[in-house]
Amino acid sequence: MLEELHIFAVVVEQSSLNKASVQLNLSQPALSRKIAKLEEELGVELFRRVGKRLELTKLGQLTYDYALEMRQRHFRFLQSLSEFGYAAKTSLMIGASLTTLQTTLPDLIQVLHEAHPEVDIKAVTGKTHEIVSLVRENKADMGLVASSIDDPALHCVPLFDDHLELVMPKCHYIADASGISMRITDLNGLPMILFAKGTWYRIMTDELFAKYELKPDVRMEIDSFEAILRLMHTCRAATLLPKSYIRERMLADNDLTVIPVKELLGTKRTTSLIHHGSEEIDPAVRLWIDEIAAYFARRSMNQPV
Repeated sequence: MLEELHIFAVVVEQSSLNKASVQLNLSQPALSRKIAKLEEELGVELFRRVGKRLELTKLGQLTYDYALEMRQRHFRFLQSLSEFGYAAKTSLMIGASLTTLQTTLPDLIQVLHEAHPEVDIKAVTGKTHEIVSLVRENKADMGLVASSIDDPALHCVPLFDDHLELVMPKCHYIADASGISMRITDLNGLPMILFAKGTWYRIMTDELFAKYELKPDVRMEIDSFEAILRLMHTCRAATLLPKSYIRERMLADNDLTVIPVKELLGTKRTTSLIHHGSEEIDPAVRLWIDEIAAYFARRSMNQPV
């Protein structure tokens, strides 16, 4: 039943059989059979369908709480085994692409530290293809990349979808107009500071400019989001940032604002965790990946896109 409880918890956290099947590397029919088996063993209905959505029943919520408790107990069990000679893994090497290093890695490390303060977490950074190589060669336990990876040696767990947002100083003459929104063509000639070339974020920015034949007035190209924020007022320039990087406190502290641009919603990219197939992965790493995926699934449910 432990396997079925784990699968059930992932379905709840992903709110979708399709997304859960991708994370678990199971076909949807196999996933449905696992859930049906659990319902049969427990003698209860765990989900009800509301339109296209799956909604937990009261007993389903009770079962989900129990599944989370079992997840934690399983990890404590692995730790206890170390007292009898089992080498429980207590260190984790994460490979992070340059963009996720600044947008997502801090949250991920915080989640793991709060749940498992005893784990020694290390990180190595590089471009996406370099992170893929590190994970494939077992030089990193998992990789955090701002894209979906199709590699037969690896498994890709989608965490959340991201897109670009237009950010500018509040004192900018455009941002100064209340209730302002912009069209994508308004970026033509707009003074901008862009991220340096070589990451998915800059590639997506350049693809956007090419698609709409835009030629912004590029004042600087910098490989640090923090440096971009500090220079925007000096240069009276706007920038394009991943939505995952933007925080209300960050905007307030830097006197910045987000300007809605409808077309930017189409600049979508999925941030993912990558790791070796489940038959090769350490049980502790498997648990940490499940907890990370669960955290981002819950966060996505609580935040508007």
